[in-house]
Amino acid sequence: MQKARLVILTVAVAAAGAAGYIATHMKPDVTVVAAPQEPQIKLQDILVATENLGVGAEVQGQMRWQPWPVDALADGYIKRSDRPNAEEELKGSTVRLQIFPGEPIREAKLIGKGQSFMSAQLPAGMRAVATQIAADTAAGGFILPDDFVDVIMIREMEQGTPKRYATETILRNIRVLAIDQTIQEDETGQKTKVGSTATLELTPEQAEILAVAQQMASRMTLVLRSLQDAQEVTGPGAEYLVNSPGRAGNVKLIKSGEVTEILGRK
Repeated sequence: MQKARLVILTVAVAAAGAAGYIATHMKPDVTVVAAPQEPQIKLQDILVATENLGVGAEVQGQMRWQPWPVDALADGYIKRSDRPNAEEELKGSTVRLQIFPGEPIREAKLIGKGQSFMSAQLPAGMRAVATQIAADTAAGGFILPDDFVDVIMIREMEQGTPKRYATETILRNIRVLAIDQTIQEDETGQKTKVGSTATLELTPEQAEILAVAQQMASRMTLVLRSLQDAQEVTGPGAEYLVNSPGRAGNVKLIKSGEVTEILGRK
């Protein structure tokens, strides 16, 4: 019996010693905290539109800073690191080309304060010329800015019955810069928008042709062209209408003692 107790006591002492050894030499638990990882895509704040900005709209608070992938940055994007006060600087600008919601704002699409909207629309070397129109001479009112048109001159021939008219397309594939629209009421009281003046984008030579044609014509008509024809090369227009240096000389016609000068063709 004593031997059994001795064995039990020995085992207990050994277990206690082992437990003490383990407690003395065991390392404490360590909690490993992972360091914050850098984003895989580098971002930079740029200025974007918060709503649709149509042509001619005034820029006020319709913009905000938006994180943007650095690899996707393009020339002209306004970066916060370069221009932190850009929001205030651009307020009051006019939109030259449409900007969609979420689209990066570029100054190439804006016109600064105090600058003329129409002159900013014109490419170098072009002129803006206005001509009077009516709804029935402008494709029923469906001609809008950035459409392309042909300009037809209508002239009444010599007096007689019935009346006779001569028509001629004096300019082709001309871009419309603006249509001055007014509100009118028809016989039923319904209000409609009717264009009264069209502003066209012309070369200096085409501007001269239109100026002469307006003096000669009974009326001017704009004919809407298909967008598929916008790239068609159609030439400068009816140059023979303009009597200026470098063009063919005029012909004088003498009839019954009266002298009539006929403009020569180039």
